Amino acid sequence: MLELEHGFRVVDVHARLEPAQGRRRREGLGDPERLEREMHQAGVVRATVSAGARDGSYLKANNAVARMSVERPFVAMARVNGARDPADTPVARLRNLTASRREHHTTPADIEQYAYDDRFVGFTLHPARDGLPDTDVLEGLEAVGLPTVVHGGSAFPPAAVEATLLEYDFPVILAHFGGYPLDRECMTESIDLLERADDLYLDTSFVRFRDHLERAILEHPDRVLFGSGTPAVHPNVAIMEILTLDVPEDAMRKVFSNNPGRVVEALAPAGQQ
Repeated sequence: MLELEHGFRVVDVHARLEPAQGRRRREGLGDPERLEREMHQAGVVRATVSAGARDGSYLKANNAVARMSVERPFVAMARVNGARDPADTPVARLRNLTASRREHHTTPADIEQYAYDDRFVGFTLHPARDGLPDTDVLEGLEAVGLPTVVHGGSAFPPAAVEATLLEYDFPVILAHFGGYPLDRECMTESIDLLERADDLYLDTSFVRFRDHLERAILEHPDRVLFGSGTPAVHPNVAIMEILTLDVPEDAMRKVFSNNPGRVVEALAPAGQQ
């Protein structure tokens, strides 16, 4: 693929690596060499990366992602899980009354260890896939104060994000505008939520809808962060979705670089970290 020329410094808050070759959906997908090559083609200078989904503990996968990031333009986010069901249903609420952390779930000690390991710059949480951490773990996230990318959507909508996560004091980067897959109503609710949640940010991965992207960027130019969703999407495609919006160039610059670098310090230009 040809290199994309756009003149912006671009950093990416939403990329995935898959350490285990057998888990890659096809050859090369989730491979660090391919990701680095595609980032170069798109003009992405740095990206946060986290592990793909798996059952059980994420400890080995997180450490593998951190090792794969060494001497590459990646910074690792530790993926965390939990025992609680994030669904807002009577059955889920009943189940959560007796839910307890098991051996493979993330612990407060794990959070502290990741925070003091300078290979990691934050966390990734996918409640619909991996469960919701308990109060002790969420308080641990608050104590370390690092940004957490949260996968939102119809299975974990903005109202659930607000009720379970936003009461804690740490930056939440809500992936996909909180509307995966292509849920306009959830995306609208997430943009509205920015008015009352100071620690909430939205990433642009898999949003697709021009009206939602333009509204969020124009109304909240300091709260939208570029995320590609690679390897599921080539970063060229994700960047073009922003470049073709009817928003000021300065707003694009904030989305591509300034905002991510402010929320995730490791993504800031050298000398500003």
